[in-house]
Formats: sequence, structure tokens, C-alpha cells
Amino acid sequence: MGFIKMTLFDVVDILMVAIIMYYIYKLIRGTQATSILAGILVIYVAWIVARAFNMELMSGILGSVVSVGLIALIIIFQSEIRKFLQTLGSRSQQTGPLAVIYKLLSPAKSKHENIDNVIDPIVSACGSMSASLTGALIVIKQDGSLDDIIATGVEIDANIDPSLIKNIFFKNSPLHDGAMVVGGGRIVAAKCVLPSTKSEVPLSFGMRHRAAMGLCEESDAIVVVVSEETGAISVAQNGKIRRGLSETELKAELMRLAQGNRQQEKNEGENQPSWLTKFFKPTDKK
Repeated sequence: MGFIKMTLFDVVDILMVAIIMYYIYKLIRGTQATSILAGILVIYVAWIVARAFNMELMSGILGSVVSVGLIALIIIFQSEIRKFLQTLGSRSQQTGPLAVIYKLLSPAKSKHENIDNVIDPIVSACGSMSASLTGALIVIKQDGSLDDIIATGVEIDANIDPSLIKNIFFKNSPLHDGAMVVGGGRIVAAKCVLPSTKSEVPLSFGMRHRAAMGLCEESDAIVVVVSEETGAISVAQNGKIRRGLSETELKAELMRLAQGNRQQEKNEGENQPSWLTKFFKPTDKK
């Protein structure tokens, strides 16, 4: 009995599958999708065992379940699949061969252009709304598209001004119920509906916090929340939320997130398995 022959393409194939599985695990970790995926794996293993022992009835039943498994997976994990594809597309726009095409087709823009003009009015408005116990939900667009979210609200297209933000979230305003979306240095829309989170969150989380977490699970947007009950200011992105921020802390957090937390990306790369990092570590070109 000879050794299994493995070519370079086999090694690349195994590494690509391992990377895909690694990122899928990162996406579903801490969500209800983890237990669902475990149940699906149990059914698949049971089907393999039934076939191995020639259990025709059991094998037939489980085989019917597995045959429609792909459609079921797409339906069950639609939000996770969408987030994975959005992350993949966003990174392809920044690095790799597709980055050249994206830059040619997209208008030139500076990611860090006029950040203060966007953040300062939001911080000022949130400070005032926190003191007056006015609830607010502000979405700051990043690389991912928010067209679906904007379509649920009322388009505005206005300058980012503290007084306008406070008027939008004033309790008697017709636009106060929902989220305000900021993108391209302007207020794009208000009264937008955000998806609620599917993850388990503390009971102290209100509807605004749940909506902020829900959007962060499906996009790379930054969401600022002002609690109507306590006046506490929170910031959420990438499924994580920081609560109880002061105005100074809010500005520092928004600046860090808007400019891109490069140190966090570096740490995530270091946390990957060493055998993956060895093969996929980027090389500096001089």
C-alpha cells in the first residue's frame, strides 16, 4: 500500500477550504447559527454511518434530508452568507486583483477626508440629546452598501448639522422613530428601519441597541445609540458595542473606527493558525 500522492494543487485546495471554514466559524461564533450548524453536522454524520452499515431505511430518510440540505442552508444562513459575501467583496475592493478594477470604476475619494466635519456635529448632537434624554440611532456608512436600509426611510440629503440632528430625533418630529443614515459627508436618510439582532444580548438592551447590533451583524457600518431612558451613549460595529461613553470618548471611538483600526486587523492576522499565516503572509514589494 503506497502513500497518498499529494500535489501542490491538493495542498492549496485544503488550505482554501480551511480558510473558508475558519471565517465561517468567525461569522457564526456567538450566534444561534452555531447550534443549527451543529445539528446539521449531526444529521450528516448519521447519514454517513447509516450508509456504512447498509441501513437502507434510515439511509433513505437521511439522504432525502441531505439532498435538500443546500437549499435549507441558504435559507437558514442567509444573513451569515450575505455578511460573508459583503466582507469578501469589501476586502477585494481594497486589496487583490479586483482592487484595480474597482478603483477604475469608482470615483476617486479619500477615506479620511473631512472626518472631523462628520464626527464633530454627531458628537455635539449626541451630547445634547444625552443630557435631555432624547433617544437617537445614527448609522455612519463605511465601505458596505446601505441602499436596502436607506430605502426603508425618508431620503434627506442635507448637511450634517447638530441642530438638524436634534430636530430629527425630537420626540414630536415625524422622523424621530427610526435610524438616521450618514454617508458621503451628508445626512442621507432618516426614519430608516434596521434589522434586529439574532444574537443573545443582555436584557438591559433596548430596541435601539438591538437594532444597532442587528445592522452591525450584517454590515460594516458604525452605529451610535443614545438611550432615551438613561441618556447613555453607545457605539457599535462588527457585532461589538461599547456603552456609557462620554462626548470625549465618543469622538475618540468614532475617529478610531472611521480611520480604520489597523492594529486590530494586524492582531486578527496574527491570531490565525500559524500554518495558514505561513502560506498567506503578505510580502512587501520594494
